[in-house]
Amino acid sequence: MSRYWSAVVRGLTPYVPGEQPKLPNLVKLNTNENPYGPSPKVLEALRAETGDTLRLYPDPNADRLKEAVAACFGVTPKQVFVGNGSDEVLAHVFLGLLKHDRPVLFPDITYSFYPVYCGLYDVAHETVPLTDAFEIRPADYARPNGGIVFPNPNAPTGRALTLGDIEKILAANTDSVLVVDEAYVDFGGETAVPLVAKYPNLLVVQTLSKSRSLAGLRVGFAVGHSDLIEALERVKNSFNSYPLDRLAIAGAVAAMADAEHFERTRQAVINSREALVQELTTLGFEVLPSAANFVFARHPQRDAGELAAALRQRSIIVRHFRQPRIEQFLRITVGTDAQCRALVGALREMLA
Repeated sequence: MSRYWSAVVRGLTPYVPGEQPKLPNLVKLNTNENPYGPSPKVLEALRAETGDTLRLYPDPNADRLKEAVAACFGVTPKQVFVGNGSDEVLAHVFLGLLKHDRPVLFPDITYSFYPVYCGLYDVAHETVPLTDAFEIRPADYARPNGGIVFPNPNAPTGRALTLGDIEKILAANTDSVLVVDEAYVDFGGETAVPLVAKYPNLLVVQTLSKSRSLAGLRVGFAVGHSDLIEALERVKNSFNSYPLDRLAIAGAVAAMADAEHFERTRQAVINSREALVQELTTLGFEVLPSAANFVFARHPQRDAGELAAALRQRSIIVRHFRQPRIEQFLRITVGTDAQCRALVGALREMLA
């Protein structure tokens, strides 16, 4: 029935999300979900929102959530945009801020949704190679472009740029927008939101899926100059007036307010990551420096695809990317300490 497809659909190469296998007793370390549940205050807020009011539309502007994000980061609500996960926010960014005559730039090894957005919206793009050490080099972005986007920390490598490096990129690109995708920043990076006041061409995107344990609720946001936010609102209101439902707004507001739960769980993930890196290094793995809730590792004597398959036989799932430069790496989500012990024990047996 594909004869009914539009030419746009025929040319798309869709994003492939991490596998969500339905296997019993699974140690799931492939999609960077938080191993700890959301704040109990989130669950309380969701229960309170479940009632007769669900027959009514949610607030199309999600003002409560914008105010909560603004209060958290010391900005005004007019500097905040919210959407159905950071993926939707990024989709609006590509159409509203990055579609120009010159190509948008992003790393050759990065979040694989970026080229998908370019295909969907016909956005010209060029990839900029990471260094041999898989780092983003600011000087490589000092060239004509229609915008720049990258995750910080980068994914799937986990390496982070300093705010000084981000300022170098901003200073060299005053005529285009820099989008810093901070999905993993709370696990060891430094947010670029404080730079928004100084640079009107900076947009910072975050998600509540990772450090706030709300991947199932789908909430993301962007912080930037009000002119950038207005562009995103124009796209959003030409696409879907109600991207966040009542439950999502209530849960997200509660999550932003519970700083104690946020700090405790993110620190637990950081501690587990450092312990996991030490264990993997002892087993002979090369592990890239990570500021995220995952590690990127390869073993000099063992094929990554074979390791991933052998782990799967033991009901342990990790992510293996079959693409140039990183085909021998595994991206491993930091789970609970018990999950990390199961992974390390399995690898120890396999390597022996």
